[in-house]
Amino acid sequence: MRTRAGALVLLDAVAVLVFAALGRESHAEGVDVRGVLAVAAPFLVGGVVGGLVVRSWRDPLAWRSGLATWVGAVVLGLALRGLLLDRLPLSFAIVTVITLGVLMLGWRALARLAPAVRRRRTTA
Repeated sequence: MRTRAGALVLLDAVAVLVFAALGRESHAEGVDVRGVLAVAAPFLVGGVVGGLVVRSWRDPLAWRSGLATWVGAVVLGLALRGLLLDRLPLSFAIVTVITLGVLMLGWRALARLAPAVRRRRTTA
């Protein structure tokens, strides 16, 4: 069970990395490892802090875990990025909130729905 929880927690990091890669690609900056990690780093830190606050490793599928990790990634991540770059365009903040919300809460929604879909298929 501990391995499963750890793997699920890592999905938040994957979500942040996907966000960073999509952003770099959409701005024709290239999807190189160093560039993606540079964009993702503040949001990874924020997500970790949010996850630690609610101990998300105990129940990574819980909405509480997802919301805290997402809010941490967004709030702390945007703050750190603003400090590092000395600017924070509003459009970037809006895209960040929406994209990380879809990715970080989306995988939880799919993971919570999957068992119900499987049960429905086996009873049909």
